[in-house]
Formats: sequence, C-alpha cells, structure tokens
Amino acid sequence: MAPEERADAARLLRGFERSFLAARALRSFPWQSLEEKLRDSSGSELLLDILQKPSGDSVTLCESTAIVSHGTTGLVTWNAALYLAEWAVENPAVFTHRTALELGSGAGLTGLAICKTCRPRAYVFSDCHSRVLEQLRGNVLLNGFSLDPSIDAWAQHPGPHTPEAERPRVAVAQLDWDTVTAPQLAAFQPDVVLAADVLYCPETVLSLVGVLRKLSTCQKDQRAPDAYVAFTIRNPETCQLFTTELGRAGIPWEEVPRHNQKLFPYEEHSEMTILKLTL
Repeated sequence: MAPEERADAARLLRGFERSFLAARALRSFPWQSLEEKLRDSSGSELLLDILQKPSGDSVTLCESTAIVSHGTTGLVTWNAALYLAEWAVENPAVFTHRTALELGSGAGLTGLAICKTCRPRAYVFSDCHSRVLEQLRGNVLLNGFSLDPSIDAWAQHPGPHTPEAERPRVAVAQLDWDTVTAPQLAAFQPDVVLAADVLYCPETVLSLVGVLRKLSTCQKDQRAPDAYVAFTIRNPETCQLFTTELGRAGIPWEEVPRHNQKLFPYEEHSEMTILKLTL
C-alpha cells in the first residue's frame, strides 16, 4: 500500500474506531468511504483492521439521550469533557501519583479516562444533582473501579501510593459550590482541580469562581492545587465574564496550547479551550 493510501486508510480506520467507541448510530459511520476503499486491492487489508479494532482500553458510559433530562444537563457528555480528556491523555504527568478533584463531573467521561490512562493516586468526582450523582456512581462501577464508602475518612487518611496500588482510589462527592466550605474542600487534599463545560450562565460562572477562591486556600505541601478549566466558547460574553471574575478574585490564568491527538468524535467546528489557573 502506497504511503498516501496508508494515510487515508488510517484516517478512515480512526473514524470507525471513534464512532464505535462513542456508540454512534450505525448510519453515521463512514460507510461510503469504506465502500470506495473496498473496491481497490487494499480494501481487504483495511476491512481486517476495522474488524480487529478497537484495541487498548476504553471508557464505558451510561448517559441520557436527551440534552436536558431530570432538570439537568449533567446526564450527557459535552464536547469540552472530551477535549479535556484528550489533553489529559497527552499530558499524564499532570495527574500521575497525584490527587485530583473534578468539579461538575457530569457523566464522568473525563475522570474515567484519567483514571484509566494517567495513573492518579486518587480521584474525586463531584456534582450536586442527585440524579447525576446516581448515574456517576454507576459509571464508575461500570468501568471496574471501586467506590470508597466513606469520603470523609478517605480524605483524612488517603494512604500512601505504592507500586502495587496502580489503580487510583475513587470517590464520588456531592458538592454544592455555593455552600461548600474551604475546610471541606481542603479535606480532599487535592493536587489538581479540573472542570469541563461548566460555564453555562453568569450565575454558574460566579459560583465557579467562588469555589475556586476557596480552593486557593487549600495548601498542600506549602502550595495550592493546580487548576484546569475546559470549556466550549458558545457565548463570548460568558467567557469574558469568567476571566474578568478570575481577575477580581486575584487568580492568574493562561491558555493551554492546543494538543495534537484527537481521540473522540466531537464536533470539529466547536471552539474549545483550556485555561490553567494559578490558585
């Protein structure tokens, strides 16, 4: 197979793999491109590759088919969660042997991808909606992780990380950004804080900045946790409000360079970014 044909086949193969892993409808798969490839001599080789894929680890999710369900948007996976997961897989050192706290975990895709590929010491999923928390716990178990039965005891006594303990300790916490206290957040002892697609409206932005301000007081080893916030730019005014409120809170930020690999089938035209915050 010529180099150009091999590159085309690789792109087609990735298209099938991403669509399959995302449980997309069969009609959305690139069947026409496959049919064209099958007409030439390389078609049988490509078909064999497709039938042998996917390889490696995967994340399995139960989520809603509706954007809004049970009064929340947290029961589906949003594009920025996929984008942040891709960045994490490409930058595992940010999470390796560290404790991560995710704000607004939703269906749990980002955290589960990190737990499976980045070897964190511990991972705390969090959300505030009861139905989201129920689904989130189910997704954690669905992917083979055990939930720590006592979050408070786990936070106070997380235990040492050893080579034998390659799988992270995992907890799911109910966390209301407006009512949680700094001591409650500090009890998790986070090294890294992350959030994806949580900038929906001005009220949410203010609540998020408020909880980030509380997290800035959570000193561990004489330093505050690193923080990464990924979002889709739907309304520039909302994004501007976020950076303005970060400035008022005294939280410096910088845009993270775009990563190279695309693992998930989110919309190509979506404008997404990740901000690294210095708490």
